[in-house]
Amino acid sequence: MPQTQIPCPRCRQITTANIENLFDVTNDPKAKQRLLGGVSNMIRCSSCGFQGRYPTPIVYHDNEKELLLTFFPPELGMPLNEQERMIGPIIKQITDNLPPEKRKGYLLKSVSNFTYESMIQMILGKDGITPEMLKAQQDRVMLVEKLIQANSADVRSELIKQNECMFDEQFFALFSRLAQSAMASGQEPVAKQLVELQKQLLEETEFGRGLKESVGEMETAQKSLQEAGQGLTREKLLEFVIASPNDARTRAYVSMARGGMDYQFFQMLTEKIDKAAGDEKVKLEALREKLLGLTSEVDKQMEARYKQAQDFVESLLAQDDVVKAVQQNLEGFSQDAVDIVNQMLKQASEKNDYTRMGKLQKMVEILREVSTSPEVAFVEQLLDAPDQAVLDGMLEANKALINDQFMEALIGLVAQVDQAAEQGNPEAKALGEKLSVVYKTALKFSMKQNM
Repeated sequence: MPQTQIPCPRCRQITTANIENLFDVTNDPKAKQRLLGGVSNMIRCSSCGFQGRYPTPIVYHDNEKELLLTFFPPELGMPLNEQERMIGPIIKQITDNLPPEKRKGYLLKSVSNFTYESMIQMILGKDGITPEMLKAQQDRVMLVEKLIQANSADVRSELIKQNECMFDEQFFALFSRLAQSAMASGQEPVAKQLVELQKQLLEETEFGRGLKESVGEMETAQKSLQEAGQGLTREKLLEFVIASPNDARTRAYVSMARGGMDYQFFQMLTEKIDKAAGDEKVKLEALREKLLGLTSEVDKQMEARYKQAQDFVESLLAQDDVVKAVQQNLEGFSQDAVDIVNQMLKQASEKNDYTRMGKLQKMVEILREVSTSPEVAFVEQLLDAPDQAVLDGMLEANKALINDQFMEALIGLVAQVDQAAEQGNPEAKALGEKLSVVYKTALKFSMKQNM
């Protein structure tokens, strides 16, 4: 992003920053992240150390949510007629970039915001994020800061007791993101503090103890499935599930083997229920209800992921220059998004929609050109590891790469190689065995890292 030279509000020395007035999410999906993440319009003066938001007018647009917002910082003292004169060309630019069918009435009247915070709340509100939810997240961040600043384990223990109700899934998700960010940015002292704090949280909070147990059950379930290998049938999977000693193990099997829990699987379970009696029958009926609930949860999560990926791809297809749009948003392509592109291309081909086919084909070509991503390249390096010790060392030395995107790429490679092996490819079978070791080790490392 181009840097703009501006005077620091405190010392008036010239400094550089990413200054943007227009955040058009429809035309640039990353614009929202730049605004909400403080990437744009933030000053960090090297002369006096000032850090803060630079006072500049902002226009925010999201066609899908029919949002057209404006904000003029009060300190600018800009008269209303000047505000209108400034935003007029910007709104025309927004409108011109939209196809005729998407030019709706909201474009005729922008919503003015008297404060920056009210604009952000309105944007997040359209995403279903309420002010109460924002306040709760701020409280979690403040609690993490207090825990980090605590000068002993005993002080942290007291803080944990006083705030026991705050240690939930949202807290640990936030904590994990902060830890990953610290490691990725090279903040070793902070990262070490967070690692020590994490150990204490896993031992001293109810949710942490449950999370620790879940990770252990995931590893055990994974080991059972891998040992079954090609002999893993629906019958065998059902045996594993019935023998699960606790809910965490059952949930682990559902998350890792959802594809095998189809109609036939549940039919076999029903047949066992019909043949059972007494306590055994009651136990199996309860298990069936639990499995139906868990599989429904997994399906909803998958649907949400695919919907998000579909919306992302559609936003790129709506651009006039698809090639440029894809190149600017390559980081947004998850494995789900790639799958959606291939599905859309097949559907467009079946409907003889040549315009859509052309755009999708360009998208596929660009993705193929960059298919050797850093994640895939790292997997290839891991496959060359001579032994387990070297493999563990390579993963430890590249912690920043072991994220959701890496695991998705690894899972995609495993699926491709397994499919080739099933078709009788001997090279794929040999590669699959090596890839299985890499996947197992990386999964264990990833789960420990996210604890």
